[in-house]
Amino acid sequence: MLWSPLWLPLMILALWMDWRWGEPRRFHPLVGFGWLASQLERHLNRFALSPLSIAGGGVALLLLLLPPLLLIAALLTVPVVGELMGVLLLYLCLGGRSLMEHGRAVMEPLAAGELEVARQRVAMIVSRDTAELDESGVCRATLESILENGADAIFATLFWFMVAGPLGAVAHRLVNTLDAMWGYRSDRYRYFGRIAARLDDVMNYLPARLCALSYAVAGAFGAAMHCWRTQASQHDSPNAGVVMAAGAGALRCQLGGPARYRGQWHNRPPFGCGAEPRPGDIECALQQVWQALLLWIGGALFLWVAFWGVPGW
Repeated sequence: MLWSPLWLPLMILALWMDWRWGEPRRFHPLVGFGWLASQLERHLNRFALSPLSIAGGGVALLLLLLPPLLLIAALLTVPVVGELMGVLLLYLCLGGRSLMEHGRAVMEPLAAGELEVARQRVAMIVSRDTAELDESGVCRATLESILENGADAIFATLFWFMVAGPLGAVAHRLVNTLDAMWGYRSDRYRYFGRIAARLDDVMNYLPARLCALSYAVAGAFGAAMHCWRTQASQHDSPNAGVVMAAGAGALRCQLGGPARYRGQWHNRPPFGCGAEPRPGDIECALQQVWQALLLWIGGALFLWVAFWGVPGW
């Protein structure tokens, strides 16, 4: 998208739309895409315990990605319509305001001492079991969600928009959605979701590291870089570990550790440094994401001027 002089104004407009309205409450295209992915998985994942299921997952991924991407690519070539559609698509791919709303929805009952309400609300944004989490556990789950979803729903989306325009942003968001649905190491998805998970890893490799660096600059830089160097490789994901370690270090709080998923305990490596997380750290994390976004906007402005110069000069 750097080849188009309109990419920065389109990006700023889409960010403003996300800040102003947030995600659509009804008829969000990603909800429909997720429903379609679920139906397709039921039909193609017939041999879940066999490596043959990898092929089924690959076919499902192609069937889900190619038709919408080809249609979007054709529509984007239409004058005026293409630009308007590009703004709308990027807006639909972003999740900045939703991230802020979900984070504060957990923080507010915690601050009021309403732990049960906070548990119910954090259950809406994480996949772990939340019914028995204490205050620190709720804070930890919320902070991890903010850091990871900030990387996926904001920074990786903007990265791919700058690289490949609205088509790149949509491709990333669809792949990321499939990874969120199928990228588990359970019996059902171990093979079927493997291609989606690997493609998501590839697409997020550079954005995750740029996001981690942005978190570090927006927070405690030295601690963030130390945690990145010493802790990131302990995570199962090559990208989530980078984001989690740098983000937790920048906040100077402890994340990771034991967590229960679907009734089973998983001992995850610790990330970050300093004290156990507290409710106030949630607002600090949201501010860190916001400051990192401002850094990206400043960097985008620099790139735009470098490519296209200052109008009238």
